[in-house]
Amino acid sequence: MSPRHPWTLSLLALGLATGPLAVAAPPAAAHKEQPAAPGLDLAGMDRSVAPGDDFFAYANGSWFKHTVIPPDRSADGPFNHVFDVTNQRTGEIIRGAAKAKAPAGSELQKIGDYYTSYLDAAAIERAGLKPIQPLLARIEGLQDRKALATFLGTTLRADVDVLNATHIYTDNLFGLWVAQDLNDPSHYSAFLLQGGLGMPDRDYYLDPSPRMQAIRAQYQAHIAKVLTLAGEPDAAARAVRILDLEHRMAEVHASREDSEEVTKGNNPWSRQDFVTKAPGLDWDAFFTAAGLGAQQTFVAWQPGAVTGLSALVASQPLETWKDYLRFHALDHRAAVLPKAFVDEAFAFYGKVIQGTPQMRDRQKRAVDATNGALGEAVGRRYVAKYFPPADKARAEAMVQNILTAFRERIDKLDWMAPETKAKAKAKLATLKVYVGYPDHWQDFSGLQIKSGDAFGNAERAGLFELRYAIAKLGRPVDRSEWVMTPQTVNAVNLPVMNALNFPAAILQPPFFNPKRPAAMNYGAIGAVIGHEISHSFDNQGALFDAEGRLQNWWTPKDFAHFQASADQLVRQFDAYQPFPDAHVNGKLTLGENIADVAGLAAALDAFHLSLGGKPAPVVDGLNGDQQFFLSFGQSWRTKMRDAALRQRLLGDGHAPAEYRADTVRNLDAWYAAFGVKPGQKLYLEPKDRVRIW
Repeated sequence: MSPRHPWTLSLLALGLATGPLAVAAPPAAAHKEQPAAPGLDLAGMDRSVAPGDDFFAYANGSWFKHTVIPPDRSADGPFNHVFDVTNQRTGEIIRGAAKAKAPAGSELQKIGDYYTSYLDAAAIERAGLKPIQPLLARIEGLQDRKALATFLGTTLRADVDVLNATHIYTDNLFGLWVAQDLNDPSHYSAFLLQGGLGMPDRDYYLDPSPRMQAIRAQYQAHIAKVLTLAGEPDAAARAVRILDLEHRMAEVHASREDSEEVTKGNNPWSRQDFVTKAPGLDWDAFFTAAGLGAQQTFVAWQPGAVTGLSALVASQPLETWKDYLRFHALDHRAAVLPKAFVDEAFAFYGKVIQGTPQMRDRQKRAVDATNGALGEAVGRRYVAKYFPPADKARAEAMVQNILTAFRERIDKLDWMAPETKAKAKAKLATLKVYVGYPDHWQDFSGLQIKSGDAFGNAERAGLFELRYAIAKLGRPVDRSEWVMTPQTVNAVNLPVMNALNFPAAILQPPFFNPKRPAAMNYGAIGAVIGHEISHSFDNQGALFDAEGRLQNWWTPKDFAHFQASADQLVRQFDAYQPFPDAHVNGKLTLGENIADVAGLAAALDAFHLSLGGKPAPVVDGLNGDQQFFLSFGQSWRTKMRDAALRQRLLGDGHAPAEYRADTVRNLDAWYAAFGVKPGQKLYLEPKDRVRIW
C-alpha cells in the first residue's frame, strides 16, 4: 500500500561538435588516460543529444529509453536501486532477528516479533475487524462536542515520511511535532500542524480541472468501499458527507507554499490564544487527552487552519464527524487489517494517486513497517554490518573539503558586505555534521511488541513515538538528535539545530564509491553534501543564525541581493513544464533549488581543492569536470509515472529530477566542460546564471 501524506512540511526540516560526439575533446595537457572505473554509465548516455540542449537526456537518454518502471513502484532510478539494496540488507537483519529466539523485551525480540506479526496475513485475516472494534465503539459512543474533542486529542500524531524522510506529515485533524524553538534555541517547542485530509494536498479538493474532479469521484467511491467493507450501512451517503467535510477542511488549509515559509509558521500561541483565536474545539479536553495538559504554549504553524478546523468541529454535524472518524480509523490502519482493506487502499492511493499498477509484496512492506516502528534498533545493527569505519572517514573528509570550499566561496562574494560574511562564516563554523549514524541510540525499552498482534503493535508503536516526542518538552535540547535512521536513503539539514544528517544508506554506490575517481564521487555524493550544507543558506535556512535562532543577520542591501537572485531562480524553474497543463512551481521548490545550485558549485570547488593543484585523470575520454558533471546528471536519473509526477508538482518541495540535473546551466564551468554555445536550449547568458553563493 502506498503511503498517504495529506500534508507535509519540509524539515527546517543538484566548442560542442555537431553530430554524435557531444563531448569536447580533453585538453592537450591532460594526464595519461586511465582505464574505465565504476561510477559512470556510458551506455546509458545519449550522445546524439547536445549537452547544451538537454543535459539530462545527454547523460541519461539511453537509460531512460530502455528503463521499464517496475510494476510495484511509481518511479525508478538510482535512489530506488539503493533503496532496494538497503531494503534487502535491513530485511536480512530483521528476518535474522525473527529467527533468533531472543530474550523477551530485548530489541531483537521486538524487531523479530513486529516483523513476523505484520507478515502473518493469515492471522490478520482470522482476526478480522476484532482488533479495531474497541476504537470504532469509542467513536460510536461520542455523544457531544467535548467527547469529540477528547477523542480528537487522542489522535494527535505526526510522522516522518518513510519514503521522503525530509518531510513530516499527519493524516489526523492536527499533528504534533516537537523541535527546537525558533526564537529560543535552548528549549523544545510543540508545533501544531494542520491535517485531516485523506488525499495528498488541498488542491486535490479545490482544483476545478476535469482530472481532479475525476480523482475526487474516485476518492468518494473509495470512502464508500471502505465503509462497506466494515459493514457500515448507507455507505454511499456517508461518503458524500465525509468528502464534503474534507472539502471544507481543504478550504481552510494553508497552501503548501505558505506552509514552507518559516516566518509565516512561527506563531507562538498560549493556551488562552487557542480559546480566543480558534473557538469551536474544546482545547482543554483536546490537549489533556493528547497528554499535553501541562503544556502552556504551542507554535501554530498554520494559524488560519487551526482557526478554521476548530470552527468546523463546532459547525458540522456530530454524526458527520463520527462517520469521518470511522472512515479514517479504518483507512489509516488498512495495512494491519484484512486483505480486502489492504487491496482497497492500494487501489486508490497506489493506482489512482501514484499510478502504480502493482502492490509491493508483503515481505517488503513488513520490512518497511518494522523500520518505521523500530528504526534505530534496526539501524544500530545495519551500520555494524554494512558501514565500515573507513567509509565513514572518507565521507567525513569530503564533508570537510566541501565546508572549506563553501567558506572560500563566501570570502569571494563581491556583493556581500564584510559584516554579513562574518555572520555567514560563523554559522558555517558551528554547523554540526553527523555522518552515518547518531552518537547515541533511541531506547525502545518502553515499547511493548507482542507476537501475533500486528494491529496492537502498530498502535503501541505510534503511541510510543508520541510519548517520546512529548517527553522532550522541558528537557535541554539535544543537538545531536537525528530525524532519520541510518538505513534511510536520504540526507537532511536541520536549520534550527544548525546540523546535518548523512545516513549510512546514502553513502554507497552509485552516490559514493571509494573505488572510483574523486571527480565522480564529488559530482554525486559531493553534490548531495554540498546541497545539505547549502540548505543552511537557502531562502529559509538563511533566516537562522549560528545558534539556530530565527533572526535576520543580513544587511538590508545584502538580503535584497539574495532575494533578487532567489527570484531569478524561481523564474527559471517556473519555465519548466513537464505537461502542457502543469509546470514546476519555482516558489515551492525554491529552497531545494538554491541548495542544488550552491551545493553543486561548492562540490565542484571542493573537487578542485582535492586535486592539490594537479590535473584530474582522464577516464574514458572524459576530463575531470566532465566526469563531475556527468556523475551529477546521472545521480538524478529518474523515470516516473505521470500520476506520481503530477502529485510531486502539486505538493513536493523538490523539482522533478530532470530539472534538478539541469542545475548545471548556472555554473560557468559546465559551459567550458561541454562547449555549450548561445542558441542551445539550456544556454543562459552570464547575467542570467544564478550565483547565490
